[in-house]
Amino acid sequence: MQVTVTGPGGTSNGVPFTYTTAPVPTLTSVTPTSGPTAGGTTVTLTGTGLATASAVRFGATPAASFTVVSDTHITAVAPAGTGTVPVTVTTPGGTSNGISYTYSAAPILSGVSPNQGPTSGGNTVTLTGANLTGATAVTFGATPATSFTVVSPTQITAVVPAATAGPIGVTVTTPGGTSTLPSAYFYVSTPVLTGVAPPSGPLSGGNTVTLTGVHLIEATAVRFGTTAASAFTVVSDTQITAVVPAGAAGLTDVTVSTVGGTSNAASYTYLAAPVVTTLIPSQGPVSGGITFTLTGTNLAQATTVHVGGAPAGFTVVSDSHIVVDALPGAAGPVTVTVTTPGGTSAPKTYTRVGSPGI
Repeated sequence: MQVTVTGPGGTSNGVPFTYTTAPVPTLTSVTPTSGPTAGGTTVTLTGTGLATASAVRFGATPAASFTVVSDTHITAVAPAGTGTVPVTVTTPGGTSNGISYTYSAAPILSGVSPNQGPTSGGNTVTLTGANLTGATAVTFGATPATSFTVVSPTQITAVVPAATAGPIGVTVTTPGGTSTLPSAYFYVSTPVLTGVAPPSGPLSGGNTVTLTGVHLIEATAVRFGTTAASAFTVVSDTQITAVVPAGAAGLTDVTVSTVGGTSNAASYTYLAAPVVTTLIPSQGPVSGGITFTLTGTNLAQATTVHVGGAPAGFTVVSDSHIVVDALPGAAGPVTVTVTTPGGTSAPKTYTRVGSPGI
């Protein structure tokens, strides 16, 4: 058709003009659908009729920049903003429908609880803070959490990955940015036991033993088999003193637990108290110089034999026999007892006999 201009002086010559039908652009998606309030996120717009785009807007704010990739794709750099806004594309054919884009506030991580655990990982911790919704990653140092769950905008639960002993920072990433809490979590080494002294004691317990090893400073429990120690004191990272609970005769495993895990087992033996059934011969000269034999049970661990209250020399022959040196002394009966880590036997009588007079 011809385009003309009419005025008081008449009508101009005609200039040809052709109408074309430019399609209105249509948006079908925006990826990603959110980003930080500071902007700077590159998003991809998909749709149709985008080839002649002259503007891309986030709400009323133009994109920081945009590139037409094809008639169905545009990449755009989000400007700064807040809240949820429609993203639109304008072409000579008009302005597209809006697709929502959400500006997310930067996350704030304020705490990790518990804040320590084993180097093997696998335990669950709770992260607290603000703006945690939509978290895309949780890392311990540079290692991603084994898994995590966003509970609320202020809470995330995460399964801790394995790592070496020591402090480490924890980081949460959301579309709004990242937040790192330095040295927020401490990996604790598994305790190691190397000895228990003394290595045995009575069935009734109540005696104190010293446990030695490494990584003991964080001890939360000491057990003899499945029974907790009556009490324990952490002396240092390499030493604990513990009061032995009652137990059954025989070997039992002693373990130490910390937040780093449970130690290897060290052996401790519960000993029944010694029992003396016979003393042969039951008498001898006041000058001593002879031996007598004690028979009974639980004698192998004998530490002392007292004759009349004084320690005597002795030889353990077996768990049921001990040979004892008779001590010199005044004529008359004296008591004989055997002491082991399991206790002291009931007394037996030995009689010193004076030389006959003439």
